[in-house]
Amino acid sequence: MLLLLILLCVLGYAVRRFRHGRGGWVFYGLAFVLFVASACGPVPMWLAMHLQAPYAKRPTITWMPRNAIVVLGAGNTLIFATGDVIPPVNAGNRLIESYALYRECKRSGNDCKLIVSGGDGSHVGKSEAAVYGDTLLRMGMNRDDLMLESRSMSTWQNAQFVQPMLQAYAPQRVVLVTSAMHMRRAQKAFAHFGIDALPARGDYVGLWYSWLPTSQSLALVDRCLHEYAGVLIYDIYDAMGWNPPSSRRAAR
Repeated sequence: MLLLLILLCVLGYAVRRFRHGRGGWVFYGLAFVLFVASACGPVPMWLAMHLQAPYAKRPTITWMPRNAIVVLGAGNTLIFATGDVIPPVNAGNRLIESYALYRECKRSGNDCKLIVSGGDGSHVGKSEAAVYGDTLLRMGMNRDDLMLESRSMSTWQNAQFVQPMLQAYAPQRVVLVTSAMHMRRAQKAFAHFGIDALPARGDYVGLWYSWLPTSQSLALVDRCLHEYAGVLIYDIYDAMGWNPPSSRRAAR
């Protein structure tokens, strides 16, 4: 969003400087309106609402004899003072939701595995899968039910590398846990690899208006645009036949 605002201002300057007209003020005006609409809430609210709305409600899950819960990583945080690596703030709700689902599944008397997927995308020396897995074990999870996928560096690779793990375990129900904001893109990737996963959002971004511009609103715009861009890129690649052949055999 910042780059777009700068671009509009540069275009406005170029038009005024080289064409000696008033057309440059059009670009300045667009930049101002876009900044206010983004920083004060309307734009991020509209973008986030359309991403998150389908996943607002927690699903009612009928557990099968064999179940797999897949939770996607959201980076790692390195504590420079101690050298420890911990899950970031925005991963906390994913871990809570995935552990709650795991406990719910175990109480039903059925078999359940929890797969944590994520490599070292933050470049801190430990994979998301390893760090999150340690956290889940401290929360009380059974080590025998924990499976780690520690190579993936993207949502696409999350699905690609989890697929053989699911094929080996052969669950009758797959539940996918990530943020509501990320769920649409994640479901597309998992469906491409034949994984028919029931979505369970770990977190839901609150929406608000503000009379004054806020950096949180601008950051939310960027996050939303990142998700829309990911969905668009997948659709373009799929239409052009650039994605690897998909597999439609699914567990649900």
